[in-house]
Amino acid sequence: MTRRAARPLLYFGTVAIVLGLAKVHARYIGDYVLHSTDPARLVWTLAFIGLLVLASYGAGLPELPRTPRQAFTSAVVAPASAALGISVVQLLLGDALLPRFVVFGSALALVPWNLFCVAIAQGARARGERRDRVVLVASHDEAIALQDELDAHPERPAVLVAAMTPDEAVPVAVLSKPLSERVLAASATVIVLDRVALASPVVVAQAAALHEAGVRVRTLSLFYEEWIGKLPLSELERASLLFDIREVHGSRYVRLKRLLDFALGSVGLVALIVVMPFVAAGNVIANRGPFLYRQERIGKGGRRFSILKFRTMRRGDGGLANEWTRENDPRITPFGRLMRRTHLDELPQVINIVRGDLSIVGPRPEQPHYVEELSEKLPFYSLRHLVRPGLTGWAQVKYGYAGDERDALEKLQYEFWYLRNQNLGLDLRIVGRTVRSVAGHDGR
Repeated sequence: MTRRAARPLLYFGTVAIVLGLAKVHARYIGDYVLHSTDPARLVWTLAFIGLLVLASYGAGLPELPRTPRQAFTSAVVAPASAALGISVVQLLLGDALLPRFVVFGSALALVPWNLFCVAIAQGARARGERRDRVVLVASHDEAIALQDELDAHPERPAVLVAAMTPDEAVPVAVLSKPLSERVLAASATVIVLDRVALASPVVVAQAAALHEAGVRVRTLSLFYEEWIGKLPLSELERASLLFDIREVHGSRYVRLKRLLDFALGSVGLVALIVVMPFVAAGNVIANRGPFLYRQERIGKGGRRFSILKFRTMRRGDGGLANEWTRENDPRITPFGRLMRRTHLDELPQVINIVRGDLSIVGPRPEQPHYVEELSEKLPFYSLRHLVRPGLTGWAQVKYGYAGDERDALEKLQYEFWYLRNQNLGLDLRIVGRTVRSVAGHDGR
């Protein structure tokens, strides 16, 4: 069974367990939870199933756990948190249409099922890691960079089994074929060629013969796009960036995305109203000063707007607007650090989303002076302003927080990949990964 099948199997099992326990409850304990004369019971059941699915995804099930301890913790915490959540909601509303037998019985029954699905995902992952064996023809620096990328969080598992420079791949004798020999010796399944290697007819001829024999061949930029989820700047030229961008060339996508932004932003406004009293109390105790923090950012088309956040730094600290925020920055207050770790400081940005300054998903907006500096130093940096900036984005879930120009360069490569692959399915995927990040308390 493949790794891709593990997640649908987990969700199918979730539905089957909840409905099965509802049927058991109806026959042996009380009224059937999905009684046709009371549609509210169906709504509660579907809500509970949805909460279980969301909790499982947020806990990283079934793909992310790497150790038995992580697997057991995630398998228990996900259904337990969903059961607790639906119980609290029913208690507050004074409505118990979903029986405790179904709620807590499902939480218990899902633990072994979650572990089973994790085992399937881990077995498929182990097989996948042995599947893609890569031989790279590029510079030594490029080989080191690619190895680091594959050791981090690739989109498709692969291992770099050999690397050689373009000069080493050129035959030195009439019958020699160094690239072919290296690929066969390493039992490689993928050959990756950089631009220098592609310019050599004798290297390309060897790659073409191996391609005919069943070995896949990729350019370095295409390999990064498919396996890593980024576009390497070392391989980019102006012509290679002349691709369709959905937010520029797809009017239907623009409308659907804006509707989704407005709907989720409106839900976020409700959450903001609920959270504000707690943040206000925390400010009084451990974060005295202004409630909100406003900062000018660059949006779509280079338009300037004020982004809103809960203030997390001390008031009046010199250089606040002109320095990169560092990890464990001494300017951050204790309560501000808590808000950053829980991402509550970002919640006021739902106002920017409703107003249209931000989207849910897109490149993170930067301050004007950073944009000016980075536009001079990084090639094609201004392309990121063709789309509406986002509360979260592909660069955020893949790389994290940018603390200097080097980080900005890395994130730009992920942003180019997002521009090239932008669609609603990818946006929802990024939202899901963001939920996992927040659930894992991945603070800045």
